[in-house]
Amino acid sequence: MNAEFNGKSLDAEDVHRVQPVTRAVPSVGRLAKPTQRLAVAYDPIDPRCEKIRDLRAELLLRREPGDGAGVIALLSPGAGDGRSQLAAELAIAFAQLDRPTLLVDADLRHPSQHLLFAADNKAGLSQAIENGTTPYLHSVEGLRHLSLLTSGPTPDNASALLLNKRFAALVEEWRESFDFVVLDTAPITQYSDGLAVASLVKRVLVLSRARHTPYKESRDMLRRLAAIRSQIVGAVLNHF
Repeated sequence: MNAEFNGKSLDAEDVHRVQPVTRAVPSVGRLAKPTQRLAVAYDPIDPRCEKIRDLRAELLLRREPGDGAGVIALLSPGAGDGRSQLAAELAIAFAQLDRPTLLVDADLRHPSQHLLFAADNKAGLSQAIENGTTPYLHSVEGLRHLSLLTSGPTPDNASALLLNKRFAALVEEWRESFDFVVLDTAPITQYSDGLAVASLVKRVLVLSRARHTPYKESRDMLRRLAAIRSQIVGAVLNHF
């Protein structure tokens, strides 16, 4: 499956529709609010919003029977590819199906989900892993089925944290508590963090930006993902 945000999405073949499982959502913390950059939360007739919904539908069609919760990591080669915004938009789109959804900012280098949702980032994923504490989740205004886990303070050992068994345990907890989990990651060409996340969750959506992302970097990203046997469930070419 490939998708272009100013072109036609390619048809999904040999796919199966699966109803997501429904589980209780853990209690959440302070209220966050989507900024105007996230039009999918406010303007259902915006052309980009329709592309997001098309992408959501294709990802749902590609879920196999018995997959359980849909956990997916978004990866792209470099900064400025639009990865963080797409992660936020996709999480919102899943939550709009009235299914418990968690958006995780696993970009511990230059996080931006707290900016996209005007949320406090004093506590988040990095602290939860380091201290072995329960993650502090934000509920989101106007999206009662969406929870947000911000990155928390930028750590000195980001890669080590994402390889920590505590992070692996958190991912397994999220599989049991949510129908959909979307993880934002750091740029692949600069850091190995995204590969650590991909090796854990397995299912990835790759992204590049038209006239911005070098072909060589995209090719190298795909090679590295193949080496760790990640399942690429889709590819998006971003135009903006």
